[in-house]
Amino acid sequence: MLFLLGGNDKKARKAEAAQTENLERVRELFVSGRFPVVTTDGVEDRRIGRVLGLVACRGYDSEETFFGMAARAVNKGAQAIVGYQENVAFHPDGSKYFSCYGTAVQFSREDKDGGNGNGPLRLQA
Repeated sequence: MLFLLGGNDKKARKAEAAQTENLERVRELFVSGRFPVVTTDGVEDRRIGRVLGLVACRGYDSEETFFGMAARAVNKGAQAIVGYQENVAFHPDGSKYFSCYGTAVQFSREDKDGGNGNGPLRLQA
């Protein structure tokens, strides 16, 4: 009977733990330099092989918002985020609301062989 009144907290705790673990993994990738996030339309010395699409996240904490966006990109299979932008909205009550977005991309395999000499492929503005 207590189970019916209390809801299913076990599923919620498990999902929250998985999300926290994923954010920590993405944070480690970013801090170690293995997952670049750049404001430009390409990454220097890397050719974009596939564009996976827009990734975005919103929230009240800047770090959680940034790494939430990066986690969504990693979940799509991205190797980087290009065209990164962020926005901060200030509310009259003193709170801040952060928005981060960018384009999730994968690099072409030619980069591992030293490239093909054509230079980096860039997104068109």
